[in-house]
Amino acid sequence: MGILKKLFFTIVVMTLSVGVMAQDIKREAFRKSYAYEESKQYANAISELLSLRMDTYAVNLRLGWLYYINGDYKNSLFYYSRSIQSRPTSIEARFGYVLPAAKMKAWDKVAAQYEAILKQDPNNSKANYYRGLMYYNIGEYAKAAPYFDRIESLYPFDYDIVILSAWNSYYLKKIEKAKQLFNQALIIQPSSESAMQGIKACK
Repeated sequence: MGILKKLFFTIVVMTLSVGVMAQDIKREAFRKSYAYEESKQYANAISELLSLRMDTYAVNLRLGWLYYINGDYKNSLFYYSRSIQSRPTSIEARFGYVLPAAKMKAWDKVAAQYEAILKQDPNNSKANYYRGLMYYNIGEYAKAAPYFDRIESLYPFDYDIVILSAWNSYYLKKIEKAKQLFNQALIIQPSSESAMQGIKACK
């Protein structure tokens, strides 16, 4: 083997070795981070990942979560934003972003993430439910209706979805539809006081 071939072979082996070592270090940092989180040592869990000095999706997503459970919502938003930037199609990162945004009562940011999720996944039950709920809570029943209708058609035996859709229909003065949904809610959960109250209100 010539000198150049030997040199090339050595460089390849060294490069592969460095790559393996980097992966080992990363895995160990994550392992320690999980262990610290389990024992509620969130600051140490964060430090383990920061020591990697890696701007990757996995690191940023994990830091977003750790800062969130540690009560640092500003940094949580920052790292969730970084994870979204690196993987714009990631739905999990957007749901993660919603957590600190909601704690900060940044409802415009929460709504924007739900809309982004639904643009990518129109039938996402969680995004439809909470986007509809946001409109429902401020009395925008007509705007809430499409979200509730969509998930109720997909999950017609889910009590939470059915009862919410029933009350939304009632407030829209769609009484027959509301009655049908309240009765459905009672089939799913026979002891539902909310459904019984709804049926009385429809009379």
